[in-house]
Amino acid sequence: MQALLAVSRIIDAINSRLGKWVSWLILAVVIISAANAVSRKVLGLSSNAWLELQWVMFSLIFMLCSPWTLMSNEHIRIDIVNNLFPKTVRNIIDLFGHVVFLLPLTVVMIVTGWPFFLTSYRLNEQSFNSGGLPQWPAKSLVVIGFTLLFFQGISEIIKRIAVMRGVIPDPFEETLHPAEAEAERLLAEIKPDKQ
Repeated sequence: MQALLAVSRIIDAINSRLGKWVSWLILAVVIISAANAVSRKVLGLSSNAWLELQWVMFSLIFMLCSPWTLMSNEHIRIDIVNNLFPKTVRNIIDLFGHVVFLLPLTVVMIVTGWPFFLTSYRLNEQSFNSGGLPQWPAKSLVVIGFTLLFFQGISEIIKRIAVMRGVIPDPFEETLHPAEAEAERLLAEIKPDKQ
């Protein structure tokens, strides 16, 4: 089990670091979007390439941050219903959902996304819009994002089994209200390291 937990930590470290880096693109998307709006309304200039860049960057953020979201337990679920169940039932539901729904979905998306991307890459598919961007980089995000999500699903399964066996404490069991826990986590990240 310890070897599997070591693999899980490596997957978590990769997806956490990647998610944090990619999340900075949100600022870039906001700046590009604002600059596009100002140039279009004030200067009468418009660019399909800049508009499409916003879409690609948003896709990049969504696809590459989804494993980090899963790892942080921030994915969408019905918490009101989930919190009514005992901890054991919640663990079983999480494990079942990851094995039966998440992993098969990611495999289907990788298998069907790969030829979708390859065809676009081989054709050097371009946007139908005048001055638009190549399409294959955006299509590659389906394969890349779901591959990362697949591995994060494996990591979550390993951790959930370890929690159920009592090998590790539940990383999501909090004594604080979720908003308080998030505030403390953000403050810890902001404070400079004292060495």
